[in-house]
Amino acid sequence: MNFKLITAALLSASISSVAFAAEDTTADLKEARTLVKAFGGELKPELQKAMKTGGPVHAVGFCHSAAPKIAMDLAKKSGWTVTRVSLKPRGAMAKPDAWETTILEKFETLKKDGEPVKKMEFSEVVHDGDKTTFRYMKPLPTGEVCLKCHGTNVSEPVKQAIAKFYPDDKAMGYKKGDIRGAFSFSKAVN
Repeated sequence: MNFKLITAALLSASISSVAFAAEDTTADLKEARTLVKAFGGELKPELQKAMKTGGPVHAVGFCHSAAPKIAMDLAKKSGWTVTRVSLKPRGAMAKPDAWETTILEKFETLKKDGEPVKKMEFSEVVHDGDKTTFRYMKPLPTGEVCLKCHGTNVSEPVKQAIAKFYPDDKAMGYKKGDIRGAFSFSKAVN
């Protein structure tokens, strides 16, 4: 009898823990989605303004200086690590780690299987030793305007600007709708 009561109590505690963990993950996921909107909501209009002001050559310089600052400011405000990564990185800060590479490859498979890029996202709680981290990724689809700096027919002046700021660039050759990379956010879980 006592064995049954102990088993029932442990099972009940386990179910409660799972439900609690799911609630925590849901809150983290909601916060990550809000951060994606904030990052994109600040980056996109600023990039559009840079394009209007000086065209794609000017926009390359903007991306080099302003995009990391936007990410850093958002990270300071939110307490999250905020980055953009790609399988074909433009700069050193865009190189994915092993986990991010796996998720980017999963996004590519989903795209090939017909999944709309705009609907994709992935989140997971990752345990590494005594460190627990909530990780989130949202792919960046390549839009028409992106092709001026990331496409297959990038003008020579834009290529020169890219080479100036990103000597090891690999972020060209995309077509509209391709996955150019992803937002990648993480935060420590208590």
